Amino acid sequence: MKTIITLTLNPALDKSIEIDKLVPEKKLRCSDAVLEPGGGGINVSRAIHKLGGSSTALYLAGGYTGKKFSQLLAQELPTFHEFEIAEDTRENFIVVDVSVNKQYRFGMEGPKISEAEWQQCLDFLEAQQGVDYIVASGSLAPGIPLDFFGKLAALAKRKSARLVVDTSGKPLQHAVEEGIFLCKPNLGELSSLVGKERLAPDEILSAARSIIAKGGCEVMAVSMGPDGALLVTATESHQVKPPAVEVHSTVGAGDSMVAGMLMGLAQDWSWKDILCYGVASGTSATMNHGTGLCKKPEVDRIFAELRQ
Repeated sequence: MKTIITLTLNPALDKSIEIDKLVPEKKLRCSDAVLEPGGGGINVSRAIHKLGGSSTALYLAGGYTGKKFSQLLAQELPTFHEFEIAEDTRENFIVVDVSVNKQYRFGMEGPKISEAEWQQCLDFLEAQQGVDYIVASGSLAPGIPLDFFGKLAALAKRKSARLVVDTSGKPLQHAVEEGIFLCKPNLGELSSLVGKERLAPDEILSAARSIIAKGGCEVMAVSMGPDGALLVTATESHQVKPPAVEVHSTVGAGDSMVAGMLMGLAQDWSWKDILCYGVASGTSATMNHGTGLCKKPEVDRIFAELRQ
């Protein structure tokens, strides 16, 4: 297995509850809260572990929520590294209305991060040897510069590591300007990267290739909702649509997809199989409640279907 490090700059203590019906101005009875450690890179590492792989999760944490976060993470992951911050780790709140099977997601902004606090992440990575993949997934907490992923991209080049980025907005633009290995935008994010409001279906491939041609990334995996995902390199393109399943939660589906693709990359699979395993992992995550992420038996079954 290749060496994989994930980085989460705005992790969250995720709280999930279920209610019979969401009604305003009423005191509502709900299920016991399920607490899980969340955030882009954290979920990627959790999903990699569920799929039988290994990675080291790096993250910022502080306060009583940070302590609880690390306690929960220790129950799932054998390898992680916490960088202490002064303010409390944020919390996210997820409510499932059972009567209509709808999910409501409330995301807090996050703690203010000082330069010394975010710089320790880069210093740690700079000191590492033999890293094959660095995965930066999720949002930037307040105080972290918008060009952080650009700085990280430059560091990854110096370390001969392949950087995978799953974020949005200005942070994504800075990463692509510096040049990364793999980028995973959705259609709206890809449109922004090429300066358009939206892309027609027949423009998606050329838009992805234009970024690859400029050195923005070597590989792009475009999330396309119910149409699945499109993987593009300079010479190949593959689209995979997920099977129809009963969706319970979309939390962590994109992170599970990234984890599935990392599993394929670490084993030097073909690009088509890498995408199929990624889509299978993302699909599996939607079949589970809360932030449960993917399950390997489901992923392997769906993967076998997609390869037919």
